[in-house]
Amino acid sequence: MPMPDFKTYDDNNIFAMILRGEIPNKTVYEDDFALAFHDINPQAPVHVLVIPKGKYISMADFTANADDAEIAGFMRAVGKTAEILDLPDPGYRLLANHGPHSHQEVPHLHVHIFGGKHVGPLLMRGWEGKIKMPNMD
Repeated sequence: MPMPDFKTYDDNNIFAMILRGEIPNKTVYEDDFALAFHDINPQAPVHVLVIPKGKYISMADFTANADDAEIAGFMRAVGKTAEILDLPDPGYRLLANHGPHSHQEVPHLHVHIFGGKHVGPLLMRGWEGKIKMPNMD
């Protein structure tokens, strides 16, 4: 699967279509700034995506171009979603990929919330030279 262009916002990306109501989702939380919904391919017992309603490709794009209200509203939506899912205690992981080296697949900023079990270390230690990484350049 070719990697998307991370320089220009694509109005036909799957998250843009979800925001327009063209693709259904299992909503967890929604407000003026964000939509949170269950991932269709969960990697943990709880795996929810939180996306801003604005057209932002990545965290770098968002923090450079969103206004203060959008940034605060989005971060509050992430926290509120974790609360709704009863994750603050015992804990959860947030993950936001940026660009091809991180394996970002959809060119719309999204934060993954993982929980419901011990999710392990963030990165494998000592992987260098042991795993053949795909060329994402």
